[in-house]
Amino acid sequence: MDYYGAREMAESYRTVRKNTITIAEDIPEDKYGFRPAEGTRSVAELLVHIAVANRFQHRIHAVEKRTSLAGFDFPALIQELHAEEQKARSKTEIIELLKNGGESFAGWIEGLPEAFLAEKVEMPAAPAPSFKSRFEMLLSPKEHEMHHRAQLMLVERMLGIVPHLTRQMQARLADSQKK
Repeated sequence: MDYYGAREMAESYRTVRKNTITIAEDIPEDKYGFRPAEGTRSVAELLVHIAVANRFQHRIHAVEKRTSLAGFDFPALIQELHAEEQKARSKTEIIELLKNGGESFAGWIEGLPEAFLAEKVEMPAAPAPSFKSRFEMLLSPKEHEMHHRAQLMLVERMLGIVPHLTRQMQARLADSQKK
């Protein structure tokens, strides 16, 4: 049986972040203000959102070392992260934020012991609390990023950019047809 632990989670997260960075690099800086619809995040805001979203899990597990989310101030954290999204940044600064934040988070995950990943964290909910393992919770930033990356790939298409994953698939198909 293949084991998926801290090292594998970190590598998987790095792969997801690498693909997000490629998209950020592919979109021209003059399109970073583009909003696909009224009331949505701009490209820049969405990229920053992706870059800082893992701070939620890092705060819970590394900084506050919580065993329960009871009393956690979600509105304050959301406000803090939203303020980060609103800061004016160049394309280069956003890409650096993605690179540095992603590697910092992946490096932290990579060093986590199995016993820590197995610990349960209480999710206070009505009618009764439930529990999630830290492992389950630490998978969520990767899944969250993949969700938003799909949005970015649609934005790329709206801007007339063929996403890199599509270009790679087309190249593989072209190579296989040559053989």
